[in-house]
Amino acid sequence: MKAAVIVQKDLAPIYGDFKDPIPDHGQYIVRVQASSISQITKARASATHYSSDNEVPFVPGFDGVGTLEDGSRVYFLLPINPFGAMAEFCLVDKKRCILIPQAIEVDMVAAMAIPGMSSWAALVEQAQMIAGETVFINGAGGISGRLAIQIAKYLGAKTIIATARRSSSFDELHELGADQCLLLTDDSHAMEDTFKSVCKQGVNIVLDYLWGPSALSLVNAIAKNSPQEIPVRYVQIGSIGGATIPFPASVLRSSGLKLMGSGLGSLSIQTMLDSVSQVLINTPAAGLKINIQQIPLAQVQTAWNMTNADARTVLMI
Repeated sequence: MKAAVIVQKDLAPIYGDFKDPIPDHGQYIVRVQASSISQITKARASATHYSSDNEVPFVPGFDGVGTLEDGSRVYFLLPINPFGAMAEFCLVDKKRCILIPQAIEVDMVAAMAIPGMSSWAALVEQAQMIAGETVFINGAGGISGRLAIQIAKYLGAKTIIATARRSSSFDELHELGADQCLLLTDDSHAMEDTFKSVCKQGVNIVLDYLWGPSALSLVNAIAKNSPQEIPVRYVQIGSIGGATIPFPASVLRSSGLKLMGSGLGSLSIQTMLDSVSQVLINTPAAGLKINIQQIPLAQVQTAWNMTNADARTVLMI
């Protein structure tokens, strides 16, 4: 079969031939239709993600959309090594597939599943959001953050505060549902001052897609300025702003900050699939939007390192 193949973990996959998968008991062969080039797919392929476990050569692809032998359309995640989602066929545990609504195109499902799941699970499962609460989204300028705004709005957030590195994106973030947009800078003291007034008004939930310096400024602002009667549920989702921060112990002792994570490991696979299912089921009613860039599988090597913060790249197979 044709596939994207990782032959060296620090290089982009090449397009070529790979052995066909053979199913065992409790496994499906999925004829793949689409798979997105997501951050988790790239991190697992390069062995920089905490869940990486592949040996070269292998086919990358954390999740995808395809059909079973009976024609059923499914979304699946965590295919069985070495048969990732970026190939004509892949091998998937039956428990890691869900049927998908016929009304949603396959490229939309592939593009929306992981970023939509990230905020749905963070808000519903981890933070246990209640309608009427204030949600602060750190790193709302990317694909996941933009979906997070829309999902938080749909779930009943009263106020949504969004941060981004480009002020040029603020108009779009407001259109998606953000009530207030804050500009991220490299000045940590200035950022903490910016966050200060927001925290004084009361923030219930933080969705953090960045970590790094902005997160440190934010947790410091929360500890010093949040009303004590309003505990802040801080959900850490992504770390493109930095893998570590010098987290002060006093922040946890002096505030109602509740720090938690949302991702593979802190969420069960079943919870992730259930969250994806909820995102897809509610997409028509919520009017969820995501920009998509379709690329043929044969062009995976070129597409792998393309940078497009405004659109999700989806390989069409």
